[in-house]
Amino acid sequence: MKQEYIDVPKDSGNIDFKKVKVVVVTTVMLSFISYWRAAAVVVSDLGSSAFYALGIAEKAVGPSAPWFILFVMLFSYGIRAVYIESSSMFVRGGVYRVVREALGETAAKFSVSALLFDYLITAPISAVSAGQYIGGLFNSIFFYAGIKLVLPTNLVSVITAVLIELYFWRKNIIGIEESSEKALRIFHVTSALAILLFIWSLVTIIAKGAFSLPPFSIHLSNFSLGWLKNVDWLKSIGAVGVLVGMGHSILAVSGEETLAQVYREIEAPKLKNLLRTGLIIFIFSFMFTGVNSLFAGMLVPANELIGKYNDNVLSGLAMHLIGSHVLLLTMQAFVVLVGFLILAGAVNTALIGANSVLNRVAEDGVLHEWFRKPHTRFGTSYRIINTLAVLQLIIIILSRGNVFLLGEAYAFGVVWSFIMKTFSMIVLRYKMKEPREWSVPPNIKIGDYEIPVGLGFIFIVLFSLGFVNLFTKPFATEGGVTFTILLYIVFGISERANKKLKAARDPQLEKFNVFAQDKLTAEVVGCTHAQRKLVAMRAPNRLHHLQKCLEENDPDEADIIVMTAKVIPGQSTTVGQTIDLPEEELFSEVIKMAEKEGKTVLPIVVPTNNPAYAIAHTAVQLGAEEVFLGTSERYPAEYQMQQFALYWGMVEADENHHVAIRTIGPTGEMKFEI
Repeated sequence: MKQEYIDVPKDSGNIDFKKVKVVVVTTVMLSFISYWRAAAVVVSDLGSSAFYALGIAEKAVGPSAPWFILFVMLFSYGIRAVYIESSSMFVRGGVYRVVREALGETAAKFSVSALLFDYLITAPISAVSAGQYIGGLFNSIFFYAGIKLVLPTNLVSVITAVLIELYFWRKNIIGIEESSEKALRIFHVTSALAILLFIWSLVTIIAKGAFSLPPFSIHLSNFSLGWLKNVDWLKSIGAVGVLVGMGHSILAVSGEETLAQVYREIEAPKLKNLLRTGLIIFIFSFMFTGVNSLFAGMLVPANELIGKYNDNVLSGLAMHLIGSHVLLLTMQAFVVLVGFLILAGAVNTALIGANSVLNRVAEDGVLHEWFRKPHTRFGTSYRIINTLAVLQLIIIILSRGNVFLLGEAYAFGVVWSFIMKTFSMIVLRYKMKEPREWSVPPNIKIGDYEIPVGLGFIFIVLFSLGFVNLFTKPFATEGGVTFTILLYIVFGISERANKKLKAARDPQLEKFNVFAQDKLTAEVVGCTHAQRKLVAMRAPNRLHHLQKCLEENDPDEADIIVMTAKVIPGQSTTVGQTIDLPEEELFSEVIKMAEKEGKTVLPIVVPTNNPAYAIAHTAVQLGAEEVFLGTSERYPAEYQMQQFALYWGMVEADENHHVAIRTIGPTGEMKFEI
């Protein structure tokens, strides 16, 4: 596209200013969401397990299963704390980054391979379970209506799952703001169901006098012991039974990794909002998954829990509440509706989480650059999303609607990603000793050493569960280990293919879309607020003024436009559709700073042959109220301000438009108002 530029003729007495043109730069997923939306995204995964976790655990350990679900939900608070600490250290603080920093690239590749196995199973098990609830509801309606028709629930679940997957594939192509809005709506409806089930269950228990709690007697079947079924002496060790029970219940806390992945998109104040997100998630998941599992164990007969309602536990709870058949059928319909929504939401969560993980891997040069190309319209990493959606669709079809089979495979990635994450955080306590914004309590300080008691306890429990699961879940072990090794090999091949690109361009640089525009207006740049602040930059290592602007700015009040002047010598009027490596390096640092603060910036490139004039002209065109300049190594701050004031007088005809100029460096700030 032909580009005009800011041309300042040498004869300043007869200046003919040409119309400024601008290059708007966008990147993947630079948008921020509230802590409620962040909690909704994670809860879509965590809350979805309430619809199938108890049925899977019941098959393994019998009537005591509700207790294990409850224990696991309590323990999940510690797992969540590990993710909060890692996120406070690294904005992009998922398993891959943390394990790489602590244990190196090889361990990081293995850990992220296990995690992706988790994400690839999350969507199918959730979508298939949603289909099971739909099929169960229709069969209940047919039964009470006297219609002699029984739908094949497995077929219904597969068809339903495919449709859900395709829907959220499209929403993730559009972007996280779109998908998080859907998650928030699902969260609202699910909260209403949680409150209704809690109150109605309590009323039923009181009315029926059903105060008998589920027994805490562990019955380990040959199936639940897996490869250990012939080791008779293990069956007499109570601790083994507890670990087996928790191992078959650990999938109830899947989704924690998404908390780290979504942290990048949480708005300011980031850490405070992350802590709020974690608290909301814990309260909701404990009440919805843990307490409802206990109520189901108290109200639903054991034979029905294992048989009729094993794949749709909450439907069973709804049908055993106090009330008429019509009322209970209506309640079951509400449970199915909400179950469909939240289980479908878990598909969304899986796509968001896996997409974020693979973006982190790609940034390190492990995944080929081809996958990172942003969507030309939405700016999302659509090639990664397409790949994930195809793999999840294949798993859905191959599962043939078997929730239990998917649940068994699911536990492998969940527990081993937790183990690697927690162990890495312990290593980092000694490897990176600088103070944390937040750390997992309790910690005991002895001299110069701090003993991470909380982290140590969490790791011991998780490792014990993972070790027991290796031998008691043959299908999960075989499938998970095979997938992990295969994906590790794929990463290795991709990394070797990426070496030439890595030598030419740092893969940790952001991938940008570039849009050349023939106008420089607030609308073209993407401004949405009346107040605007302009930050002019030159070098990625001199961004003190941007940091100051980000810290002070209220994103609900003002837009931050980050500009760099692209100097075009001579009289050339052409700028390409790409930005050069210096601009990539500069804007990559800008994006990292913006993510850390949780505030949006609008990057632009202004072609010119006079940078000082370009800054003034851009400030006028965009109606900026403040202009932030970095200190110069060549000129004093006073000279920079004089230059700006000179050009401001040339281009601003409106005497009522005042602007504040701030020159900020590592040693201080100078401010001047025009």
